[in-house]
Amino acid sequence: MTTFSDLNLNPKVLKAVEEAGYITPTPIQADAIPPALEGRDVLGIAQTGTGKTAGFTLPMLSLLARGRARARMPRSLVLCPTRELAAQVAENFDTYSKYLKLTKALLIGGVSFKEQDKLIDKGVDVLIATPGRLLDHFERGKLLLTGVQIMVVDEADRMLDMGFIPDIERIFSLTPFTRQTLFFSATMAPEIERITNTFLTSPARIEVARQATASETIDQHAVMIKPSRRDKADAEKRAVLRALIDAEGDACTNAIVFCNRKVDVDIVAKSLKKYGYDAAPIHGDLDQSQRTRTLDAFRAGELKILVASDVAARGLDVPAVSHVYNFDVPGHPEDYVHRIGRTGRAGRSGKALTICNPRDEKALAAVEALIQKEIARLPDPTAGIARAPESDHDETPERAPRSGRSRSRSRGGAPKDAPPVEPATTPEPRPQERIEERAQERTEPRRESRNPRRDDTGPRVVGMGDHLPGFIALSFEERRAG
Repeated sequence: MTTFSDLNLNPKVLKAVEEAGYITPTPIQADAIPPALEGRDVLGIAQTGTGKTAGFTLPMLSLLARGRARARMPRSLVLCPTRELAAQVAENFDTYSKYLKLTKALLIGGVSFKEQDKLIDKGVDVLIATPGRLLDHFERGKLLLTGVQIMVVDEADRMLDMGFIPDIERIFSLTPFTRQTLFFSATMAPEIERITNTFLTSPARIEVARQATASETIDQHAVMIKPSRRDKADAEKRAVLRALIDAEGDACTNAIVFCNRKVDVDIVAKSLKKYGYDAAPIHGDLDQSQRTRTLDAFRAGELKILVASDVAARGLDVPAVSHVYNFDVPGHPEDYVHRIGRTGRAGRSGKALTICNPRDEKALAAVEALIQKEIARLPDPTAGIARAPESDHDETPERAPRSGRSRSRSRGGAPKDAPPVEPATTPEPRPQERIEERAQERTEPRRESRNPRRDDTGPRVVGMGDHLPGFIALSFEERRAG
């Protein structure tokens, strides 16, 4: 059996690994570390949770143990798709480099440019970054990539999903042609294959599991539901989610609930908290400090349920997640593999449950085709239960009628569905009659006002609308007389 001591790692790196409690490498680590130490390009394909991070971290540290960084010119570069994954990779470097005098910098969004510039100006051996923030520093003239000796692209397929491939290609063009490239991904889409053929030179291809497969230690189930009404579908899905969590009882020590949309993440988290569950949301629109606090609380066991978008589906290492709930069937089948890969890590058992309504059946079939396995169906736990009137109205509020006046009435007060009332019409007077009437108005005394509040002390004023003022009528009479 292979151990870390058999992999020719730097003694100081090996000491840190042993202190961390690791003795036996995972298959991806055992196969990727030797060619990486030889300076070869590596193309690693493995399902999530198999230890890919240590597969590139350990050989990088061993290769960088000698040498010194220069200002604004990092010696190595690690690209990650999300801030959380980049922060986790930085933690791994801290763990395994504790006996090495190596410096690192973390370039992610949501953090001050000024603090990051200070680290880069001092010179760093390891630069860990998201593509957008890295290019921001480069375009500001604060960073040079001509000194990069080792470049790592982690979770490359997620980079593709997030639209980072043009940025990745540009970053590759800014680094030396002689660099060593370590390229890791869980799946190999055609676009990823094209990039590896373009930028990797005779790589050692390491594939320790069939592409896009889920761990055999994960018990997978799908719950088929049929909403009673379209406008109640989301509320009934939330009721099913709560019933599934309750059914697991104490076996559900902690869980991640995945939603497709950020707005649903907030709504589901609010619903769970309303019903007494210890839950908190995390998605890309939240402030970075809040995302960090939420993740730290979940890792520390202070938070039981994490409601997340796919920003948390890739690469986050929380070893003891007991359950994963898919509130929505993911639109991309590969995302299903990464979501459920948050449980059943490092040989542990886990459970994944997916809520599927009729409109998601095609997406679920695509997932089953990808993983080449039929997902066991479970009955709706709320079926046959008389549902109380909807109590989640505060989560998706409907506008209440205005006080005092019903919204079903128009400004005039008549109901909208009342038949139209034809206005009363009187025969239109002929021009001659109108002229005589106006002339008579000027000679008759003023009538009393029907409205006692009206001030009728002054002469009566007739508008120019449908009425004909008397002085105009006189001019007509004069013409006729003439």
